[in-house]
Amino acid sequence: MEKPVKTRFKLGRIVLWLALWCLVAGLVLFSLGLGRYPVPFDHVLGILAARILPIEPFWSATDVRVVEIIRLPRILLALVSGGGLAVCGAVLQGLFRNPLVGPQIIGVSSGAGFGGALALLMFESQIMTMLSAFVFGLAAMVLVYLMSRSQGRSPVLMLVLSGVIASAFFSALTSLIKYVADPYDKLPAIVVWLMGSFASATYQTFLLAAVPIILTGLLLHSMRFRINIISLGDEEAETLG
Repeated sequence: MEKPVKTRFKLGRIVLWLALWCLVAGLVLFSLGLGRYPVPFDHVLGILAARILPIEPFWSATDVRVVEIIRLPRILLALVSGGGLAVCGAVLQGLFRNPLVGPQIIGVSSGAGFGGALALLMFESQIMTMLSAFVFGLAAMVLVYLMSRSQGRSPVLMLVLSGVIASAFFSALTSLIKYVADPYDKLPAIVVWLMGSFASATYQTFLLAAVPIILTGLLLHSMRFRINIISLGDEEAETLG
């Protein structure tokens, strides 16, 4: 009796995953045709299929440029970025045992924003900007965690208050960076980066973001059972090893 139940559960999970991936693929294809320059759906399918199948072109060169060079990198980058944010949110909620925890609440967003603004002010390397944002975002999270445990425990109230303090601190530092930045060169780049945009996305930037996000996601997926145990609490986690 137990085996059929497990089989149905696994089958249902497989069907759910297939449905989700089909939904994502459908949204990607649908998005490739939307915009100021609309591309018919059959043209989108033809352009993508022509990469692996000998299809006689019935679309224009402009359609190819819009779909492959402009829209596809943006959509792929938005896809992996959204997936990475979702994974980070789920992991943070599990580690801090609080469904309200998010990058904005515990100061990670403000810390990463300051790190990115600092790198844009001092360097002109995209890799340095990403690395600096990651380091300062991680530092903000560690700072909030240490402050929340200053009383020997980590209640929800202390966590939220520590996050507000860290967020205000790094936001003030970011404002200082924008104040001292060159208003004709550095400041516009900092403002655009902080607001976020996929307008300049290319396949290179997509790979630059996708590789660490996917590898980290796979690593976190392999540690999902440990994260679930940690979410039970310190005493339960120690009991379970």
